[in-house]
Amino acid sequence: MFTGIVTELGTVESLERSADAARLTVRSPRALDRVRTGDSVAVNGCCLTVADHDAETWTADLMAETLDRTTLGALRPGDAVDVEPALALGDRLGGHLVQGHVDGVGTVLARTPGERWDVVEISLPAALARYVVAKGSIAVDGVSLTVVHAGESAFTVSLIPETLARTTLGARAVGDRVNLETDVLARHVERLLAAGVRTADLAPTTEVGP
Repeated sequence: MFTGIVTELGTVESLERSADAARLTVRSPRALDRVRTGDSVAVNGCCLTVADHDAETWTADLMAETLDRTTLGALRPGDAVDVEPALALGDRLGGHLVQGHVDGVGTVLARTPGERWDVVEISLPAALARYVVAKGSIAVDGVSLTVVHAGESAFTVSLIPETLARTTLGARAVGDRVNLETDVLARHVERLLAAGVRTADLAPTTEVGP
């Protein structure tokens, strides 16, 4: 589990492709202060498992599903990536609950600079539109953001100076593709409603003695 608060801007060292997989190596020495082999780390919002590491770099294996459903397969050496190690029990939850399971890929449609922030419009796959609401949360390339406007095919977010300076979103241009993860709570509520769960079934019960 992650929080959508990027720990470090890492750098892609290499992406070695095979027929249906890839091996990604990232340089992110700050994140490695709390990462060991077998731990989970989010790269641009996608949860990966550390297969090997040294003092400054770590490596993860990308399966076909990851390459098909995220932007990671298009990474090149030298690219900056958003890096966040998984939460430890008791860590502060600064953003929102993020699983690192990418729901879909969007494209930056427009970028409007403000006095101290940028407003960015991103396309939204039709299947995800029902999970995105104004003032709700969404993870874009692993960054926890608040939705400003939500439409059927796009949404907008405002990027504050801290986000512009410390994440890859500061450099994303029109036409760039980004990983999207919608609010997991919205997906669970939808599943419960689809199953016909009544409100009364979810309410706690209090036993009263004779």
